Amino acid sequence: MAEPTTNDWLNIAKGYFEKTQFPNTVDGKHIRIECPKSSESDCNVFKTSTFGKKLYGDKLNFPPEQCLPNDEFGSPQVTTIFVLVTDEAFALHNNLLRPFPGRTLNDKRRIFNYRSSRARQYIECTFGIMSKKWPVFQTNILVEPDAAVIITKGSSFMESVQRRGVGNIQKNAKDVREYFVEYVNNPNHALDWQNTIIGR
Repeated sequence: MAEPTTNDWLNIAKGYFEKTQFPNTVDGKHIRIECPKSSESDCNVFKTSTFGKKLYGDKLNFPPEQCLPNDEFGSPQVTTIFVLVTDEAFALHNNLLRPFPGRTLNDKRRIFNYRSSRARQYIECTFGIMSKKWPVFQTNILVEPDAAVIITKGSSFMESVQRRGVGNIQKNAKDVREYFVEYVNNPNHALDWQNTIIGR
């Protein structure tokens, strides 16, 4: 599979924003395989993967500096914003946006957690549809990791063909997340029901 170009990332993020209303973001889904001996946590496996090494080495062709869409106030500290939304298993990083932990959060952070979770749920649902068509993904794949990669790439390619028919400045990761907090809570970008969701 070809490595995404900067334009590819922009197009992916644009489509993701249209579906989830969460900006400058992409997401993915890890494939479950039978746990090899001496395996590590999801986070460590991700860091040592080819993709993880490129992400942590700032070599993923992410788009250049830009504020979030239609953002009038911007952020003087944070402008290089292009992130992957993750769950609590991953450490906060400039390009990895994880939710706030704990239950004693203020309303702004609860709304941010809801909006980022909603964005991740889109991929979960999409993967659910794909796994119905390719049942191998409904349980742990009983093959070696290299074989699992081949299965995943082949299935993803076939899914793509069927759907289409034919065919670097480091910022403070906490500032990145706080920028998203302010963005999703700004009246210009808020969803009508997000306050109701958190019981406010």
